[in-house]
Amino acid sequence: MMKPFLLFRQLFACLFGLACSISAESQTVYIRLNQLGFLPDDSKTAVVFGDVPEKARFNVIDDATSKKVLVFRSDRLASPKWGAFGTNQLMDFSSLKKTGTYHLEFNGAKSHSFRIITNLYASVPDTMLEFMRQQRCGYNPFLDTSCHTGDGRTAFGPQTNGAYLDATGGWHDAGDLLKYLLTSGNATAQMLMAYQLQPGIFGDRFDALGKSGSNGIPDILDEAKWGLDWMLKLHPSENELYHQVADDRDHAGFHLPQNDTVDYGWGRGSNRVVYCATGQPQGLRKYQSESTGLANLAGRYAAAMALACQIWKDDPAQKKFACQCLKAGEEVYRMGLAKPGVQQGNSYGSPYRYAETTWADDMEWGAAELFLATGNFQYLDDAIRFAKLIGSESWMGREQTGHYQYYPFMNVGHFVLHAVVDAKLKKVLEQYYRDGIEQCLKAGERNPYDIGVPFIWCSNNLTVALATQILFYERMTGDMRYHRFLCNQRDWLLGRNPWGTSMISGIPEHAIFPQDMHLQTTSLTHRSVRGGLVDGPVYRRIFLSLKGVSIKEPDPLALFQDERAVYHDCLSDYSSNEPTMDGTASAILMMSLW
Repeated sequence: MMKPFLLFRQLFACLFGLACSISAESQTVYIRLNQLGFLPDDSKTAVVFGDVPEKARFNVIDDATSKKVLVFRSDRLASPKWGAFGTNQLMDFSSLKKTGTYHLEFNGAKSHSFRIITNLYASVPDTMLEFMRQQRCGYNPFLDTSCHTGDGRTAFGPQTNGAYLDATGGWHDAGDLLKYLLTSGNATAQMLMAYQLQPGIFGDRFDALGKSGSNGIPDILDEAKWGLDWMLKLHPSENELYHQVADDRDHAGFHLPQNDTVDYGWGRGSNRVVYCATGQPQGLRKYQSESTGLANLAGRYAAAMALACQIWKDDPAQKKFACQCLKAGEEVYRMGLAKPGVQQGNSYGSPYRYAETTWADDMEWGAAELFLATGNFQYLDDAIRFAKLIGSESWMGREQTGHYQYYPFMNVGHFVLHAVVDAKLKKVLEQYYRDGIEQCLKAGERNPYDIGVPFIWCSNNLTVALATQILFYERMTGDMRYHRFLCNQRDWLLGRNPWGTSMISGIPEHAIFPQDMHLQTTSLTHRSVRGGLVDGPVYRRIFLSLKGVSIKEPDPLALFQDERAVYHDCLSDYSSNEPTMDGTASAILMMSLW
C-alpha cells in the first residue's frame, strides 16, 4: 500500500458512470443509503440531496407488491453542505421493521433496493474471505499458482546479512506484493477473534489451500491459520523475530505475483529481503524508520498465538499446533517486554511507511489473551498496567495523524481485559472506550453523514474501527446510546456516502461497489474478487500531495467531491481505491458482530 510512485499503465474509465442512486439521469435527486439493507430493529436512515424541497414527502415501496408501505418527510441536517450541494436532508424510516425488500421514492426518483431481514449480515464475513484468499502469497488459489517461493534473505538480524530464511506464505499487504508482520499479526488475531465471538456464522466451503471443497474446518480458521503458519516462520528462535518481506522496490510495474522480476540483490525474480525486528531505526537508504522497540509487533503476535491456543487446545488433532503457538506467543511477548516501543515499516526509496507510534495497547491485548490461554496472573497484572498506560489514546478526535500512527486503530485489549477484571476496573475500561466514541460523535457533527473519522489515508479502516469499538462497548455495558451513530458508520461503508457506493468490492452484488480497484491481480486478469475493503475517501489535500496519484479526467464523481473528502473508483488512485488485507480482516470482525 505504500507507493513511492504509481506505476502507470493505460487507464480505463471509471465504471461508476452516473454514480447516483436514481433511476434516471434526467432527474437530479440523489438518495444515499445502505444498499445491502438493515436488521429489523436497526436505525434506518438515508441522506438525500439535489432538487429536493425541505420537508419533502418520501415513500417506501415494497418491491414485491409495488405498494406504498410508509410515507414520511425529510428533515434538514444541521451540517447540510457537501460538495456542489448546499442542502442535504435526512430521511428516517426506522419505524419500518417488517422483513422484505424495499426502495425509497420521491417524484419518480428511486433509491437502490434494500432488504430488511434478521440474518442479513450472516454471510458477509465468509464472502469477504474471498479477498483474503486472493491476497495469499506462496500458493495463491485465485491464480492457481505459486509465487515468491524464494522468500527470503535476511537484513539487520543476528544472522549474517543475506542468510536464507524461509518466509514463504502469508498475505500480500494490499495492491502491492509486500508482506508485513505489522499488519498480518493484527489481521490474523482479528479473524481468530471473529471466530471466537461468533463461531456459528462461518461456513466450510474451502480447504486449507483455499480451493473449493469442505475440509471440516471453518473457512475463517483456514484463513487465520494461513497467517499463523507464516508468523511462526518469522520467529525461528527464542529471541529472533522478522517483520517485513520486500520493500518499495516492489513497485516496479504492474505484474502478477508469479511474474515478479524485482531484483533485491540476489537476481531478478529471486530472493526478497526479510527484515529482522531489532527495535532500532532501519532502512537501506535515506528514508530511515523511527523505530524505538518492538512491543507493538510483539503484543499483536502474542494475541494471535494465544487466541490460536484457546481455539485449538482442546482439539486432539490440533493440540500440538496449539502448544507451538502458545510457546511462540510467550517468547515473542517477552521480547516485547525487553524492548518497549515500536518497530515501524521499512522503505527503500520512498518517504511512505507504516509509522506506528503506540505499543502499550498491543501489549495489553497480548497479555490479556495470554492470561486467558494460561491462567498465569502475571499476564493479567501486565495487561492492567498496559491498559492504564495507554488509556484512551488513539486517533479519535484528531483531524490528522501519521500514516498508521495509532494502529490498529482501536484497542481490542480493553474489550478482552474487561471480561476478567473487577467492577471498578470495568468502569475505567468502559470510560476509555466512551472517551473515544464521544470525540468521534463531535467530529460527525461537521458533515451531513454523521461520520466520525478524519479523512486521512485509510479512512475506511478508521470507520471500521470506530464501529467495532461501539459494538464492543455495547457488549461490555449494554448501553445502546450510540447505536444510531454506529449504524451510520456501517451504512457509510455500504453506500450511505456522497458517492453512493459500497466501499467493499462485490458487496452488495446488486448495487454499486468499487470496480476499478488499485489491485494488480484483478486488473491484469480482468476478473473480479468480492470482499475487499478499499482505503476510502481522503482529504482533497492528501490526494493532491501524494506522489503518483491521479485520475482519468473528467472526474465522473466531481459533483460529489468536497475539500473534506474525495473518492475515485479508478485504478490510478491508490489513496482511496486500493483494497487492503488488514482493513478487510478488521471489517470481517466488525461485520461478524452484527
